[in-house]
Amino acid sequence: MRLNSPQINIITKACRRASRSLIRDFGEIENLQVSSKGPGDFVTSADKRTEKIIIEELLKAHPEYGIISEEAGVINKSNINNRWIIDPIDGTTNFLNGVPQFAISIGYEEDNEIKCGVIYDPIKDEMFLAEKGNGAYLNNSRIRVSNKKRLKDSLLVTGGPKHSSKIKESVFSEFINVSNKVLFPIRKFGSAALDIAYVACGRFDGYWQREINYWDIAAGIIILKEAGGYIDFFEHDNQVPLKKNILASNSIIHEELRDLIIKKNIE
Repeated sequence: MRLNSPQINIITKACRRASRSLIRDFGEIENLQVSSKGPGDFVTSADKRTEKIIIEELLKAHPEYGIISEEAGVINKSNINNRWIIDPIDGTTNFLNGVPQFAISIGYEEDNEIKCGVIYDPIKDEMFLAEKGNGAYLNNSRIRVSNKKRLKDSLLVTGGPKHSSKIKESVFSEFINVSNKVLFPIRKFGSAALDIAYVACGRFDGYWQREINYWDIAAGIIILKEAGGYIDFFEHDNQVPLKKNILASNSIIHEELRDLIIKKNIE
């Protein structure tokens, strides 16, 4: 690993420590206590345990920093200039069903800009990390986005609408519209953090999703940018600042994909 800034070191330490109990929990799925947060959205005891470990590590290093986390909410609300953005398990549904496609995601935000971040897949032991101006890495190797030049030939990934989405039918229509423009079936892997990480390392060429939570993608923002990719946040809803509409790509196919998604009216 070639990145060794204080913030990166804090995040990677937190990920490594939290992953040990997470891997144990994944091996005992049937024993997990599951409580419903709403239709199609669940939280497990593993979520809470992983989050607790991460927050402990981060507060130990910087007790004054703010934290935005999926389960715990906002900690140290007054500090909006230095914040950790945490998703303890991105891909909870996969985790619950024994599907090994989930990750810990932690981004560090300073003055409203993500400066560094880590997405860690504990099952595959793949750690995607980046910091502003110093590149993006997968474990010890530098990563770059793909050089795919045409949208038609690209492999895309998306997350689709949640059960509670009010624009579900429109999102499905959008999915069909994009599907008709590419040769390969669009993937849906169930972890936004890993979807962006995979675009960053060239496994996918583009990713889009509406109504995604900020903590799902915060770390991925800097990882993709430092890998040479491009990100759009579009159609902002100022009433719900932690919900995002995102389009991420290798930058070469970005305009073609953008024309299909951002310029399409969702009503």
